[in-house]
Formats: sequence, C-alpha cells, structure tokens
Amino acid sequence: MIHYICKYTPVEIFGGFGEEAQLYNSMFENLDLADHLIHRNVCSFSRALITGRLHEASKPLVLTDCCDSIRRAYDLLKEEGQDVYIIYLPRKQDERSVALYKNEILKLIKALEKGMGREFHYDKFLSAFYNRKEYGGKGDDPNTAFHNNRLCQKPHVIVAGARIGEELLEKIRKISPLPVVNHTCTGLRSVGKPPTGASFDQILEWYTRELLSQTPCMRMNDISSRKGLLDKPNIRGIIYNTINFCDYYGFEYAAIRDRRDIPMVKIESDFTTQGAGQILTRLGAFFEGLNREEASSTGKITTRGDKEYFAGIDSGSTSTNVVILDGNKNIVSSYSVATGARVNESANRALEEALKKAGIGKDQIKGTVTTGYGRNAIGFRERDITEITCHAKGAYFLNPKVRTIIDIGGQDSKIIRLNDRGEVQDFVMNDKCAAGTGRFLEMMATSLGLTLEEMGVMGLSAKEKITISSMCSVFAQSEVVSLVASGKNVEDIVGGINRSIAAKITALAGRSKLEREWMMTGGVARNPGVVAAIEERLQGRIIVPEEPEICGALGAALFAYEGKASYQNPSKAHVY
Repeated sequence: MIHYICKYTPVEIFGGFGEEAQLYNSMFENLDLADHLIHRNVCSFSRALITGRLHEASKPLVLTDCCDSIRRAYDLLKEEGQDVYIIYLPRKQDERSVALYKNEILKLIKALEKGMGREFHYDKFLSAFYNRKEYGGKGDDPNTAFHNNRLCQKPHVIVAGARIGEELLEKIRKISPLPVVNHTCTGLRSVGKPPTGASFDQILEWYTRELLSQTPCMRMNDISSRKGLLDKPNIRGIIYNTINFCDYYGFEYAAIRDRRDIPMVKIESDFTTQGAGQILTRLGAFFEGLNREEASSTGKITTRGDKEYFAGIDSGSTSTNVVILDGNKNIVSSYSVATGARVNESANRALEEALKKAGIGKDQIKGTVTTGYGRNAIGFRERDITEITCHAKGAYFLNPKVRTIIDIGGQDSKIIRLNDRGEVQDFVMNDKCAAGTGRFLEMMATSLGLTLEEMGVMGLSAKEKITISSMCSVFAQSEVVSLVASGKNVEDIVGGINRSIAAKITALAGRSKLEREWMMTGGVARNPGVVAAIEERLQGRIIVPEEPEICGALGAALFAYEGKASYQNPSKAHVY
C-alpha cells in the first residue's frame, strides 16, 4: 500500500510495483503533534498530514508540491526520516508541462525502485487501469469520476471545493436525506483507458496528458472548465468545503454563490474531529431546509385535536428550555433550568416542571422535538432539529414580519435570515469563540463584580465612549481589568463592553444581510444595554420577545405539533 494526497498523483504507477494506492485524508482529534514542529497558521490539512505520519508511518507516501504548505510538510517529514516522495506538478497543461511532468513520473519510478528495493513492471502498471469496475475489473475507487457519475443519475447533494476529511464526509452522508457526491479536489479523479499496441514511452505520454487534463484544481493556471462542474442536472444542494488557512477555494465559493440559484452552504474544516460538531449543526439546518420545501410543495398540513399537547425542548450550553403547546398552538407552559453536566436529566426536570405548571400529565404529550447542542443526548425525544431551524420557526410564529434573527446564546452567536414564508434563507455562526456571547458577558460581569442583571442596565447610563478593542474574550477581560485599575467609571466600561458585542454581531452579519425586521432571541436579548448597542449600530429598532430564551423551544414545539409532514422527501433548500 502506498499513500497519496492529490488526484494528479500517478497512482497507477504504484500498480507497477504490485502496490495499491490509498488516499490519505484522515482527520484527528487534535493536531498537537504537528503544532510542536510547524506554525499553527499553516494549512490545517498539512498539519493533519504531519500529525498522522508522526503517529504512524508504516507505508510510503507520495506528495505533489501543490502548495508551500505541502512542500514544508515534505521537508519536515523527510527530516524525520520518513519514507516520503514528492513530485513537482506543473500549473499549466501545455506541451512543456506534459514533458516536465512525464519526466517527474519517470523520476518517481526510479525513486520508488530504489526506496522499495524492487523493479517496476510495465504489465502490472497496465493492469492497474483495467482493475476498475468501469473496465470490467473488481476495484471501485470512491475517489473517481466513474464512481461519482453513478450517484449523479438521481437527485443528489454535492460536496465541492477543497479536499474533505474522510470522517467528516462519512458523517455528512449519514445525515443527508439525499446521496452525497464528492466533487472536491480529491473526488474528481478521472483517468481513461490506455491505448492498445503502444510503447511504454507512448503510454507514459498519454498517461501524463490524462493526469494534467483532469478537471483542474484551484491551483492550476486555467480553471475555466470548473465553471461547468456545478451546472449539471439533479443537483439539489451544494456543500462548499474550505480548509482553515487555505484561501484557494474561498475565491471560487464567492463566485459560485453569486451566480448559482441552487441552495448552498459553506463549511470550513480544520481537519480535526473536534470541529465537526458545529459543522454538522450548520448542515443539519441545511438538510432540514431541503426536507421542509418538499413538505410545503405537497401541501401537507397537519391538524391537531384540542386536548393534545406538544413539547419542544431546547438543550443549550447553559440552560434547557421547554415549551408546551396545545392543539390550537397556544403556549400553555414554559420552563427553564440550568443544563449542567447531565443533559438528559436537565431535560427531564424542565419538562416535568413545565407539565406541573400546565397541570397536565406526560401521557398527554403527543409529540416531543428537541433542539440545541444537547438535542441528540435526550433519550425520550421523537426527533431532533437544529436550533437554527427552530429559532426561525419560533421567531416567525411570534412575528411573521421578522426577516432577520439575531440569536445570542451562552456559547455562540447566530444571524439567521428568513424569507417571506419564515423559512431559513441564510445563516452565519461565530467560529469556536465565546466573544460576544452569554459566556463573554458572564466573564465581564465577574471581572467587574456585578450581577448580569446589574450589568444589563448599567451601560445605559454610560457617558464616555470606551472602546474594548480585543477580539478575544480572555484578552478583553484583561483589558477590562486594566480599565478598572485606571479609574474608569464602571458604567462607561459596561457601555464599552456592550458596544464590543454589538460590533462583533454586526461584523458577523457582514457575511450575510441584516434585513428588517430584526428580532433578537436567546438569553442575551434580556440585556437592554446590549440590545440598545446593537440597535445603535443598525440604526433601527430590534423586536425582543417577552421570553426571548424560549424561542428555540417554541420552534421545536411547533415542529412537534406539525408532526412528520414537514420531514419527507427533499427537493430544495433555502440556505446559502
């Protein structure tokens, strides 16, 4: 077995040594091993590659010098004494490039002969082409155009853009309501059938041309043929994947989003399994949009009896909220408890208190939907739906004029844009940072010796406009301590904190559109100082529900009320 990372790699050459090729695209829990040897600002895939090879390097690895990060990874692994090879990939597809890359392939054959201590066999090399199902063989590489073309015959979702980790791709396939086709750079490998009766030199030149004439990656000089990649029938949605600290594919995403009307969502991977949770939350909302449109297009509407009740449970990072609706969509009860360490227990406790408050029994609950980060851990749920979709549902129910939701929770912030039917059209989330969230406010309140209630009103009487410049929660806390030490008024400091949160929220919305009417949900919406600071930046009024923290649970209860009619075969989505 020989590992490779790039579709331009001449993997059929490995067959000439009696070896199979395996794409190296693994994700890891963390990249600590690489971080000891290379800067954290280097492409996340390169760091994952280094991490994996330092953990286990029993097989040869062939790299292409597609970017500086890969060249640095090669140098580092070579210094570590690893069995690693690199071939220099031209950026063009002209005659000079063919001659150059043909020579690189010949050099690789010689290097592998020396490194592996065995000869290259031409007949085995040819057999590698025919050992694929498209040519009657048994092999069926999932990273080939042939494999993808079979999936494209029916409605499907494609993953486009930069390479995607195997573990993340598998998780996406598990939650997707449609087949998922890998159209990332590693999922588009396409090499034809070699001509018969040709010499080795002729075959090698043909082979080089085949490799260089594949659908180009974003590092090639001429990428014009990529425009037709997403213009094929049966595509119902596009997941565009990018890699942390790699800008190549970000430019293509911007261009595609401007010209495509197919539902689209962008994700960014750091090639760690820890970062997959937030990505799957975004994708969950994306797929829910696909399912929802089909239900509305079929006109299926569920009606309920007067004596039936429906529960929505929002299990957030800091609090668990429950809403109970009756058969007429009236809120008959709501309750909130601290989430704590045991998600299922806190959900049970909140539901029991909500039932007691409403004076009904658990047996009268005909449907239960969960949402929030802990939604999957609640064992008695009937189904779970992302908080993005549920907040949209709840906010639109409270006020059908709402077009933008600003949801600031305990650990994250979201901007959700709705269409005129109350469906999610666009959304953005903060990325792995507590800045501007409820947790951020708690840290600032602790630094100032205030309660959250005191902090909520104190900033409204600020006179001096103090700027909290640090984007990081920890550094901002240090900045606040310094301001206190310098004798600044607490009211003015709180005002600066509120403006800092407002700046972060509006900056987050810069990747979306804040269309009127605006509604603010989540626990931070109870802070009048923060609301006022955001209104000042938006130059308009924000609608704040009477109980903003229960909006997600309300949306979940509404989905429980509607039943399974909203979750049948998908067609379109409304998330970009």
